[in-house]
Amino acid sequence: MGHVSAKKRQILLWIIDSLIVTFSVFLSYFILEPYFENYSIKKLVLISIVLLLSHHVFAQIFDLYHRAWEYASVSELLLIVKSVTWSIVTSMIVVSLITMQPPFVRLFFITWMMHLLLIGGSRLSWRVYRRIFNKKDQKKKPTLIVGAGRGGSLLIRQMIATPNMGMEPVLVVDDDSNKQNISITTGVKVQGYINDIPELVKRFRIKKIIIAIPTLSQKRLKEITALCKDIEVEVLIMPDIESVMTGQLEVNQLKKVEVEDLLGRAPVELDMAMISKELTHKTILVTGAGGSIGSEICRQICKFSPERIILLGHGENSIYLIHRELNKKYKGQFEIVPVIADVQDRELMFEIMENYQPYVVYHAAAHKHVPLMEYNPKEAVKNNINGTKNTAEAAKSAKVNKFVMISTDKAVNPPNVMGASKRVAEMIIQSLNTEDSVTDFVAVRFGNVLGSRGSVIPLFKEQIAAGGPVTVTHPEMTRYFMTIPEAARLVLQAGALATGGEVFVLDMGKPVKIIDLAKNLIRLSGFKEEDIGIEFSGIRPGEKLFEELLKEDEIHPEQVYEKIYRGKVSEVNRVVLNDFINGLNQTFSKTQLIDFANNNRGEKHE
Repeated sequence: MGHVSAKKRQILLWIIDSLIVTFSVFLSYFILEPYFENYSIKKLVLISIVLLLSHHVFAQIFDLYHRAWEYASVSELLLIVKSVTWSIVTSMIVVSLITMQPPFVRLFFITWMMHLLLIGGSRLSWRVYRRIFNKKDQKKKPTLIVGAGRGGSLLIRQMIATPNMGMEPVLVVDDDSNKQNISITTGVKVQGYINDIPELVKRFRIKKIIIAIPTLSQKRLKEITALCKDIEVEVLIMPDIESVMTGQLEVNQLKKVEVEDLLGRAPVELDMAMISKELTHKTILVTGAGGSIGSEICRQICKFSPERIILLGHGENSIYLIHRELNKKYKGQFEIVPVIADVQDRELMFEIMENYQPYVVYHAAAHKHVPLMEYNPKEAVKNNINGTKNTAEAAKSAKVNKFVMISTDKAVNPPNVMGASKRVAEMIIQSLNTEDSVTDFVAVRFGNVLGSRGSVIPLFKEQIAAGGPVTVTHPEMTRYFMTIPEAARLVLQAGALATGGEVFVLDMGKPVKIIDLAKNLIRLSGFKEEDIGIEFSGIRPGEKLFEELLKEDEIHPEQVYEKIYRGKVSEVNRVVLNDFINGLNQTFSKTQLIDFANNNRGEKHE
C-alpha cells in the first residue's frame, strides 16, 4: 500500500468506502432486527443507495480521496466525522421525503458509528502499514527532542511518518515542570529537564539532539551546546514554526547548530515603511553585487519590490550566480540587470549612472583583505579610493538621491593599507556631501561578518574537514562579529535614516576571541579539540591584535535606531584631499597613506 500510486489509491479508497457504506445498512438492520417493524429489503436498498450517493458527494466536498493518509492526524479524522455526519443527516431527510415516513433513528445511528469506525479505520490502516513495513532496512538513530511545545510535537509526528529521516524519537526534555511525564505522541514522553541532557543521552544511547524551541534565546542555545560539549552527539535545530506553517520550509529541514547561531543577536525590527520609501518601485544599483555583503544587500532589497535592481560587479562568475539566484526567485516581478564593470573605470561608471538613473546606490565594491592589501597596496588605492571616487562622483553627476558606502571598523586609527584606504574613501564621501549636492552621501561602518569570503569561518571549516590543525594567529586575538544578513539589513536601515554626511556605526556587540571561535566550531563539527588541534601562526602584516570601533568622543552616545549609532563628522578639506589622492596615484607611499588617514581628519563637529 505504501507504494501504490496516487490514482490507484484514490480508486481503492473509493471502492472500500462504497462497500462499507453499501453493506453497513444491512449489518445495522441485522443487529437491530428485533426492533424493526414494516422494514423491507426494498426499503433497505433505497436507504443504501441514498447513503452511497450522499457519502460520495460529501467525500468530494471534504476531499477524502486526495489526502496522504499515511500522515493522518486529528484534523484528518475530524474531516471524516464531518463528512459521515452530513451524509447520514442528508440521507435521513431524503429517505423520509421519499417514503413519507419518519426515519428509524436507531438504524441511522448504528450506521453512522459503523461508517466512522470502518472508514476511519481504513484510513488509519494506511499509516499503521507505513510504520510497520517501511521500517525495514531503515537504521534509525535514537533522537532526543528539546522542547515539548508545538514545534516538538510537529517534529515528532514528522519523524514517525517519514522513516527516511533516519531518526527515532525516544524522549523529550522541557524546562516546564507541568509537562513532565506527559506523552507528546504515542510512546514519546517528556522525561526530564534541559540540564538532564548529558545523563539522558548516556541512559538512552542518544545519537542526535534536535532543538525544537523557535523562541530559544542565543544565550540558552549556547548553554545547551555547552551541555553537549563532552558527549558525542550531533545537535540540530528545526526551522521556526512560522516558516513551516507558511510553507516556506518543511519540518524536516533541520540544520546543524552553526557558530553564527551562537554569536547571533536578537533580530532587529526594521522600519519597513521608511525603507520601503527608499526602495519600493525604485531603481537601485549595488556595486560589488557578487560579494558576500553586496549579494546579501541585493537579496534584502528584492524583498521590498524595487522597479529595477542593477547588479554591478567586476567578477563575471559571482554576478552570474547572484543574478541567477534572484532571477529564479523574483522573475517577472521586477527587472534584474547584471552589469559587468570595474569601479576603477571612471568613464564607464559615469555612463552607467547616466544610463540607469538609480534612485539609491549601495557601494559595496572594495578590496577588504588586510594582509593581501599589505602585499598589494597600490590595488587598495585603485579600488578602494579611486573606485569610490569614480562611483560617488558619477552618482552625484547623475543626481542620484542617496549614495551609501559600506565601510569598516578598520578605518579607525588604521595601521594598515586596507583600513587607511577605506578611511580616505569615507573622506571622499564626506567631501562630496556639499550643500548644493542633490545626492545625500553616507558611510556605514561595521566589523567582521561571519561566513563572508575571506573570513575565518570558511577557513576553519576547511581545516577541520581536512583533519586539522586549525590555525589561529594569536591566543589573544579578538574581533567584533555579526552575521551577513544582520549587517545587510542594518545597512538598509542606516541608508533610510541618512540625511547626508553621516558616518553610521553598527553596534557589533561584544568582541569575540578567535580561539574561542575555533574551539566552538571544532565542537559543533562533532570533534574534540585534541582530535583536530589548534596552532598559532602569528599576527600577519597589517593586523591588529584588537579591533577598535569609534571612541567615545567620536560617536554620539544615543542610538539613532536600534544597533545604529551616528559618528561625529569631521570636516574634510576637499582641495587637500584631491591633491593628496592625485599625488598618491603618481608616487605611492604606504607611510603617507596611513599618516594621512590618521592625521588629516580635521576638527569634529556635531
